[in-house]
Amino acid sequence: MSGGAEDGRGYDATPFLPGRRAGLAGLRRAAAECHGCPLYEDATQTVFGAGDPDARVLLLGEQPGDQEDRQGKPFVGPAGHVLDRALADAGVDPGHAYVTNAVKHFKFTVQPGRKRRIHKSPALREMTACRPWLLAELRLVAPEVVVALGATAGKALLGSGFRVTEQRGALLPWPGLDGEAAEDGIAGLLATIHPSAVLRADDRDAVYDGLVADLRVVADVLRRG
Repeated sequence: MSGGAEDGRGYDATPFLPGRRAGLAGLRRAAAECHGCPLYEDATQTVFGAGDPDARVLLLGEQPGDQEDRQGKPFVGPAGHVLDRALADAGVDPGHAYVTNAVKHFKFTVQPGRKRRIHKSPALREMTACRPWLLAELRLVAPEVVVALGATAGKALLGSGFRVTEQRGALLPWPGLDGEAAEDGIAGLLATIHPSAVLRADDRDAVYDGLVADLRVVADVLRRG
């Protein structure tokens, strides 16, 4: 399929999306061929969302990490293990959640003379290019609650003015992304830290406890139905 950044049309995944009748499996197959921005050139593969297709909660991260890029699945690295544990401790079954990222390709840099790939935050135009995939996932999964994990995920949903420190831990009104009725069932958005922040913290226990406390808000919403 033609289109995308490489032929001068700009950053936009839209030309690579399948028809609206495609399910999540069809979206995943189509996303594997996405050239909607230049990140596909260096990444190993597209890392699409995964989890319960009927999940009541959708968790949105920033982008795949090194392990996710190699394995082709989201949140399978150290941060993913932290997230699963935090969800369980908060009373949310990780097996009944859907996880995905605002950007589906790993963006990284490699320092001269070294092999290790260092995570590099995606730019706004890369998040915007990838948004059609997220909109399609939201339409098909139709969650009740969306959780933004970290600053990039929050900005992808709420705009560049989003700040985790100011807006975390409370159920925020769903902002609406494309005005479709499919979004009407979303009760709200909860923002919290990305689980990788726990791994970077000096006081991991305290930061982890804060993540669990935020996710308990989601558990309460789900219990109320």
